[in-house]
Amino acid sequence: MAKDLREKELIICCRDAYDSYDAYHITAAFFPEMVRLGKIRQKTDPGIDAWVIISFQDASGVADEIFRFHQAATEQQTQSAQKRKQLKYEMGCSLYETLSALTGKRLPWGILTGVRPTKIARRWLEEGMDETSCRDRFEYELKVSAARAALAVEVAKRERELIGTLEHGCHVAEKPMSVYVHIPFCPSRCLYCSFASVPVDKYSSRIDQYLDALEREMASVAPFVSDRPLSCIYVGGGTPTALDSEQLKRLCGMIRSYLPEESCEWTVEAGRPDTITEEKLHILKEAGVDRISINPQTMHDKTLERIGRRHTAAQIREAFMMARAAGFDNINMDLISGLEGEDLSDFTATLKMVGELKPDSVTVHALAVKRASILGQEKDHPLPAEDLMTQMADEARLWAAQQELKPYYLYRQKNMSGNGENIGFAKPGKEGLYNILIMEEVQDILAFGAGAVTKLMSGGNKKEIVRINNVKDVLLYMDQIDDMIKRKEEYLC
Repeated sequence: MAKDLREKELIICCRDAYDSYDAYHITAAFFPEMVRLGKIRQKTDPGIDAWVIISFQDASGVADEIFRFHQAATEQQTQSAQKRKQLKYEMGCSLYETLSALTGKRLPWGILTGVRPTKIARRWLEEGMDETSCRDRFEYELKVSAARAALAVEVAKRERELIGTLEHGCHVAEKPMSVYVHIPFCPSRCLYCSFASVPVDKYSSRIDQYLDALEREMASVAPFVSDRPLSCIYVGGGTPTALDSEQLKRLCGMIRSYLPEESCEWTVEAGRPDTITEEKLHILKEAGVDRISINPQTMHDKTLERIGRRHTAAQIREAFMMARAAGFDNINMDLISGLEGEDLSDFTATLKMVGELKPDSVTVHALAVKRASILGQEKDHPLPAEDLMTQMADEARLWAAQQELKPYYLYRQKNMSGNGENIGFAKPGKEGLYNILIMEEVQDILAFGAGAVTKLMSGGNKKEIVRINNVKDVLLYMDQIDDMIKRKEEYLC
């Protein structure tokens, strides 16, 4: 970003809050450094003489307008929902082209601001559109690059195959559902992490109490869904394997007791190799866990130390081989592109070292700057260059193809470096079905634990999804467990 722009503030003024969402996120994608520095501000002003006005403002309050989208106030008040949607689309396209001309940039995902671009592609395919038309529509209507358009359609096609005959809907006996269990304890907090997690050493005396509350939640809710077959069980965090062996055994026993299902996919995040032991792997295997994640993020020790992970690349290799020896034949590994201090050669080296382990699936995340993360709060960490993020994404797809890992799920986050995406690659038959279900929202997901979000479908329409949020704070979760049980029961009974 030019120095003169760094010294200014970008003001997005909209007639109402409904219109500010797309305007803000399209603008933020073009000016990620200004987002990081807190230099983008939104204002709502029903009295302005345009629908959206965007301007640069200096310290003295002098504004330099760069975008204005007109629409009369009387017209806005009488619009149908469809007309309003069309006008938002027109505003988005106009804003995109204005900012593209101003900055000389084209965004990989065009005017798309949502986290589920493949949901659009899957809907078009289900409506009977052919793959070529889908790709063209992404490119010409939504300004998406040719590479990302092809990727979205490829992943959507694979998702359709994997979802198969799973039925939509909720509150109906024999409709399949999935379960998420959150374990919020972790050895340390990573620089980029924004999940609901707490240090395991600080909360070690409260873990058993947390498991007590978790068991009460499971026991109270399970009878309402006992006739529903399970597609997936996913135990995430935090780091579930941060529990000691007895606590992990208790957790697995609770899940088997209250959620009995022999044939479903059962994943446990064993993300931090410094929490993995032969005993814990044996406990997971005996319980019926058939998929685990061992997540290096990078294979460079200096970077691991910089981002707050208390383990080495050697420990990653050791944990992976230990899991193979324990009989796990479906192991996922997560990587992050764009970590501070890493260039393309560093990322390529990580891919090579991970490839030598031959994991069954790999998820590559583009670095996202979340406000709740250390990275989002400390402004002195530089963001990776956008062309570097593009090169890393291209390198990851090429590497995955060489490893015979095919893309099978994809999602995006706000404030992603290089306007990128998170994408999962897997060997055929080793895909993580839960990853698709949670992102594509085609099945009920019952969630337990602090910060867990239950999603109940009343159809395929996103507007009809019921979300039941558990409180994120671990201590409040334990104190308010009765309230959270009651809320679930109101929807499930």
